[in-house]
Amino acid sequence: MTHHFTPVPPSQLAAMRNVNIILQHYNFTGKLSNRQAGDEGMGLIRTAFAIISCLIILENLLVLLAILRCLRARRWVYSCIASITLSDLLAGAAYLCNLCLSGRKTFQLSPQLWFLREGTLFMALAASTFSLLVTAIERYSAMVRPIAENEASKTLRLRGLIVCCWLLAFIIGLLPLLGWNCLCHLSTCSVLLPLYSKNYVLFSVVMFSIILLGILGLYISIFQLVQASSRQTSSRHGRKRSLRLLKTVLMILGAFIICWSPLFVLLLLDVFCEPRSCSHLHSLDWTLALAMLNSGVNPIIYSLRSVEVRRAVGSLLCCCCVRIGLCEPESCLVVTDINSGSSTESSLRYRESFRSAASARPRAPLSSNSSMMSNLPSL
Repeated sequence: MTHHFTPVPPSQLAAMRNVNIILQHYNFTGKLSNRQAGDEGMGLIRTAFAIISCLIILENLLVLLAILRCLRARRWVYSCIASITLSDLLAGAAYLCNLCLSGRKTFQLSPQLWFLREGTLFMALAASTFSLLVTAIERYSAMVRPIAENEASKTLRLRGLIVCCWLLAFIIGLLPLLGWNCLCHLSTCSVLLPLYSKNYVLFSVVMFSIILLGILGLYISIFQLVQASSRQTSSRHGRKRSLRLLKTVLMILGAFIICWSPLFVLLLLDVFCEPRSCSHLHSLDWTLALAMLNSGVNPIIYSLRSVEVRRAVGSLLCCCCVRIGLCEPESCLVVTDINSGSSTESSLRYRESFRSAASARPRAPLSSNSSMMSNLPSL
């Protein structure tokens, strides 16, 4: 049987002793009157979402442990992949906590815990977006820089930049808890997130959209540079690498846009919608679940398309199997030096041809540690 909650006038709620602030905001925005009895528990759909969240957590945890165990001292790109994977891991964990603390438990939370419940999702999105932007900037700068930067100094600088990105992501996620909310101004409250200010929601959506456009522009520029170089060198290997890069870029941007754009559109509609006047803006469940799927797709696109990361993941799984007695130690994979081999040599030749095509000035010889183009398939 379906039960509907009768809305209570804000004036009566305010007159109550020890009034529940969350209940007051849900009632004012109209979200309370549209809650069904099925919204009060986990239910079948939310249980399925929780299982998917657990799979996302395990998937990203596996890739993160493999990178930290086998590839942490390698090229700078693995620091970027580790940051993206960690943000996706945080997104899966935050979404799982959000599901467990939803329904009836929502009104048992303090405003501070409610802000933390929602803010962790914003933190994860910000950290993931910033990490994608840093990766795109570093790849582009490596393509246009005339002399390759020392790998050790670049990795150290990049890790410092990633730490700053994470600190900024935490600040952005905690802004409502720090005061940018509508606790004292009900008229400025979001319908979908009743304790959030519409200005904060608009700020977040605009910021993430601008960053996405920046990432898109950088990868288009990278692809054009690689394509131009492959034409000038008439290299079949270069054309194959160019097409592979295009495929990877389309997968990256396509997955992000498909997964996140419905949520962004819904939040934008929320910003320009008056409370109680938009009956279709009362649930984020499906759009948020779709956005979280991006955290499950990212390890496949960014990590498992890399031969080195696949080898590291295989080695980690094999070692786990050996420890629990499922296989023999001799059958384990051995992670060899990822900077050695013909692939690196060919990538060096391709990068040298790109540099020579870009400028006629003599360049310093490139070392194997400074190879950038060998990382392009690992986008």
